[in-house]
Amino acid sequence: MQRAPHRSLLRACGVTDDEMERPFIGVANSFTDIVPGHIHLKQIADAVKLGISQAGGVPFEFSTMAICDGIAMNHEGMRYSLASREIVADTVESMAQAHSLDALVLLPTCDKIVPGMLMAAARLDIPSIVLTGGPMLPGEYKGEAVDLINVFEAVGQVSAGKMSESDLDELERCACPGAGSCAGLFTANSMACLTEAMGMSLPYCATTHAVDSKKIQLARQSGEQILKLVEKNITPSMIMTQDAFHNAVVVDLALGGSSNTTLHLPAIAHELADKGVEVDLDLFDSLSREIPHLAAISPAGKHTMRDLDRAGGIPAVLKVLGDKIKGETITCTGESLKNNIKQAEVADSTVINSLDNPVHQEGGIAILKGSLAPKGSVVKQAAVTEDMLIHEGPAKVFNGEEECVKAIFQGKIQEGDVIVIRYEGPQGGPGMREMLNPTSAISGMGLESVALVTDGRFSGGTRGPCIGHVSPEAMGNGPIAVVEDGDLIKIDIPQRKLELMVEPDEIEIRLQNVKHPEKKIKGWLARYSKLASSADEGAVLK
Repeated sequence: MQRAPHRSLLRACGVTDDEMERPFIGVANSFTDIVPGHIHLKQIADAVKLGISQAGGVPFEFSTMAICDGIAMNHEGMRYSLASREIVADTVESMAQAHSLDALVLLPTCDKIVPGMLMAAARLDIPSIVLTGGPMLPGEYKGEAVDLINVFEAVGQVSAGKMSESDLDELERCACPGAGSCAGLFTANSMACLTEAMGMSLPYCATTHAVDSKKIQLARQSGEQILKLVEKNITPSMIMTQDAFHNAVVVDLALGGSSNTTLHLPAIAHELADKGVEVDLDLFDSLSREIPHLAAISPAGKHTMRDLDRAGGIPAVLKVLGDKIKGETITCTGESLKNNIKQAEVADSTVINSLDNPVHQEGGIAILKGSLAPKGSVVKQAAVTEDMLIHEGPAKVFNGEEECVKAIFQGKIQEGDVIVIRYEGPQGGPGMREMLNPTSAISGMGLESVALVTDGRFSGGTRGPCIGHVSPEAMGNGPIAVVEDGDLIKIDIPQRKLELMVEPDEIEIRLQNVKHPEKKIKGWLARYSKLASSADEGAVLK
């Protein structure tokens, strides 16, 4: 009787008497017209809802936001990218709690939306399944597979006189041929792969491309499967266990995924801290020394996500990893991870290498510590050339990305320099912008022995000796705040060291006298800058 008003409102939405007794399933759709990875999600959502209805549930679709990092890159809009992860999580939580939904099917594709929805799933702990939207097909330029990163790097090539503007125009028009997340193993596709490795999406979901009809089939299957999870009451905390996060980190290192995963996996795990789950930089560090890098996917190599899919996808990668993964973890199929991959095979060993013949002996990501990064920093070591794994050079210091990019294009950066970009951390930026523009400019202009160190972060498409997430950040009085032009910085990736070659007493004196630049911030970012934790803690809100 007391629920009559609630039912009355549901009847206004077309819910029938029979449906009142069925599970109410939320379909969190991040569709938008301006993000390539999300422009096809209406069709995906329709297939999910059909699957839910056929399996006996009642689907209710609602929307979340989505920011395209590529479009937001290199201007003030990038400050909103990482911060939006929290809004996505809060939106899903709010809709699910306010309407007492029984379960969720989550439809993200791009960088911050995937972890944001996983954070919400962990927080709510109601039956949930994730269906990532899938990679974009690679473009083709003069017979070669290309993606968005090629366009960013081409801008630097034009500036260096190595490419004509007409060729850049041609590349621009063909690099991104349609729907999906950019074709390499950048952050969006990295997170999709880790979601599957954790067991939160169906097998082969991560690498099934946006325009592949298999994606529609997976959507139908995901809609049907969520009702089975409801029936068995399998919730995210049962799937995203400590062992599941171990598997995610192992797959990340084996694939050479985006360094942004070191922000997102700790942030998701933070939502499960009461379940005893903990993921920190030390976990990445310890596993990176024993897990080999098995696949050279762009930007670390020439292969694309299409190649990885054709080679067997994430199940094949897991199969190769063998006893390095925890196979008994439960997944959204209701079965163990070991059972899910029983039939998996590697179809192309030139794409997914064996443990005996890896691309590199160590994992794709390395954690560096030292006097410049006491709490840690992150580098995608799989995308660093051997001659730059150890480097020492004079600092060229910039308080922000714009100053640095201007200096690069003006020819003020010399071979051997170590660029330092600071006040780009979670609080200092605020929002921890990605530094894809300067790294692409360095690469495109042919500066082969220049390193970059920042308390900001990098796109998953970044390659080269680019060290981000320096913690504590400059705004948090980390040593990066007191680096001066000409100070020597030593990078030793094999030994996991990042050192400011200045006497400790001198660093302490400088820190006592440091003055932070003032930034006029308003709106959501002003709140974010006060609440965001350090990068080594996942940049979660305190």
